[in-house]
Amino acid sequence: MQISNRRQTGGKPARLFGLELSELLVECAPVRTLLLTILFVSPAAAQSWTIETTGWDSNLRAVSATHSSNPQRHPAPVIWASGSNGRTLRSTDGGQHYTRGLVNAVQAHSLDLRGIQAFNEKLAYVMASGPGNMSRIYKTHNGGETWKLQFSGTDQKFFLDALACISETECFALSDPVDGKFVLISTTDGEHWNELPRDSMPAALPDEGAFAASNSCLAIYDKREIYFVTGGGAARVFHSPDLGRTWTVTDTPIMQGNPSWGAFSIARQGSLLVVVGGDFKDDADSKRTAAYSLDGGVTWNLATRPPTGFRSAVAFLNRDTLLTAGTGGEDISTDQGAHWTRTSDIDLNAIAVLDGAAWAVGPNATIVHWTDRTR
Repeated sequence: MQISNRRQTGGKPARLFGLELSELLVECAPVRTLLLTILFVSPAAAQSWTIETTGWDSNLRAVSATHSSNPQRHPAPVIWASGSNGRTLRSTDGGQHYTRGLVNAVQAHSLDLRGIQAFNEKLAYVMASGPGNMSRIYKTHNGGETWKLQFSGTDQKFFLDALACISETECFALSDPVDGKFVLISTTDGEHWNELPRDSMPAALPDEGAFAASNSCLAIYDKREIYFVTGGGAARVFHSPDLGRTWTVTDTPIMQGNPSWGAFSIARQGSLLVVVGGDFKDDADSKRTAAYSLDGGVTWNLATRPPTGFRSAVAFLNRDTLLTAGTGGEDISTDQGAHWTRTSDIDLNAIAVLDGAAWAVGPNATIVHWTDRTR
């Protein structure tokens, strides 16, 4: 499900302590760095977002953090990001420097790359969102120097929302409903994509879809359990315990009923599931923006103190800590998603976590890094 042009062009300027980001930014070519220190609820705790790069004509929607193909020789994390105008960014040194790239230079301006899954500094998949044949999947084996088109949609109702992989050759992508049911496509060889049978897929409700906002409305755990969350006419969680062979669906108390409302992102740790969302047209509205389940998604509870506005992404930083981000700002929870505390109001879309570190992305090709200075 596509989201509004306002979010595609970046929304309002990011602010911190009453100042616009541009007032605080110090340029260190080629990478701009800004340390935004947040004093947290515990006197000993001090977390911060560090802006690693910004200032390119792309609204980044997806980010992937992984290890080098030779981590002993190159131990720094590898960071990939993708967004509008066919843009990609890649760092092989943990975010100190980023290399800019294009997917299909001829059509780059029309490609909205809202999903990315990387496995090292050379191998990655990207997913373009759009109706029909503008929904595409590309793959690179050489660090983004060239990209091979592997899949493009045909039906105009087909619209890819998210991409998730469980290995270098096994990946899944989710489309909005076609003929009344959501569509999952998959590859088992890393080359060819096919639609999964939809016999057991529950029917979509009227006006129900998924949001292509952060590449996290779809998630796979333990290499076998698929989850995806929906919005618009509903805010539900679809779950398959067997890679799409059978399905169940449950309602959540997240805001729902209008095209801009719903669940945008899901994360799991053991039997704890956390979902965030809200109204992307009103990113300051905090009502029913987060819910959690302690029993694997059977029952759901609204957050007692929700994130302070619309959130498009949520991720576990570690076993006890959750991060969430959106156009209205960022929050953290240390009690299983029941209570959230605001950390900043940078305009961001998506989050990736690797080994207790996190990266998030947003408009103007902004990439930020979350650090815990108490460690």
